Amino acid sequence: MYTPSGRIDPVTAVDVVGLTKTYRGKSAGKSMTGPSTTKAVDGLDLRIELGEVFALLGPNGAGKSTTIEILEGYRNRDSGEVKVLGVDPQKGDAAWRSRIGIVLQSTKDLSELTVVESLATFAALYPRPRLIDEVLDLVGLSDHADQRGSQLSGGLRRRLDVGLGILGRPELLFLDEPTTGFDPEARRHFWSMIEGLRAEGTTILLTTHYLDEAEALADRVGVINHGALIALDTPSRLGGRGKALATVSYRDSAGRLVEIESDTPTQVVRELASANLGELAELKITRPSLEDTYLEMIGREDERDDECNE
Repeated sequence: MYTPSGRIDPVTAVDVVGLTKTYRGKSAGKSMTGPSTTKAVDGLDLRIELGEVFALLGPNGAGKSTTIEILEGYRNRDSGEVKVLGVDPQKGDAAWRSRIGIVLQSTKDLSELTVVESLATFAALYPRPRLIDEVLDLVGLSDHADQRGSQLSGGLRRRLDVGLGILGRPELLFLDEPTTGFDPEARRHFWSMIEGLRAEGTTILLTTHYLDEAEALADRVGVINHGALIALDTPSRLGGRGKALATVSYRDSAGRLVEIESDTPTQVVRELASANLGELAELKITRPSLEDTYLEMIGREDERDDECNE
């Protein structure tokens, strides 16, 4: 909880109060109004507990990357209070940076080094790095240890990025779209790795466009749009999802799809069974997925903004 004064309590992984960031650029042509502005982050409040896996979701341009870059210390904010592991990222020193791990959305360096050489180079920067063989095993690169970065496929290069992120045993790990380019098997391997890091007590802040990934990994999910946090809850309860009506669906004897919404789907199935309708083909019970809820939430927010701008 926030302290009574409204100030940030430092005993958390991430604490943000009233974060804002505006980008200023040149207006097209000559304008009496001067430079144009874009508010990328608009009064954002966010708290992530130690040991938590937190997924930050939102459409492109919603403010996710700007927020994370501020938390990582790569970008300065305009206003608001920010503490990451008890330190203002704008003032973070080498000791603070050794406590965090960062997997950026894309990287193009280290192309001439082998996988082992890249890991060894970065290991020298940390006071207590993981063993290189351990990292290779964790990210599934043991069979590619002697390949140069330029020889790796996109998915394998992404594994190396993750390996570099976890090399220093970070207390807090930032993962920005970490499984882009992964095949299904590699994604499942990555999920197992995250579970292992969670068991070690690592706090993880994850952004992803894969909603099943957020649902599988995250303790809580935050949805950001137009620079503001519009929803925050566990994956199963986000947007009232836990109270949403279930849909019982089946195909009748004529092959027509029948759908029945109910808050007591088991009772509906019992009633169908007792009605002597014969075999109910493709019978299933479904509730809104996290993706369904997320897309509806983003759509409602955009419609509201359109109405305000009319």
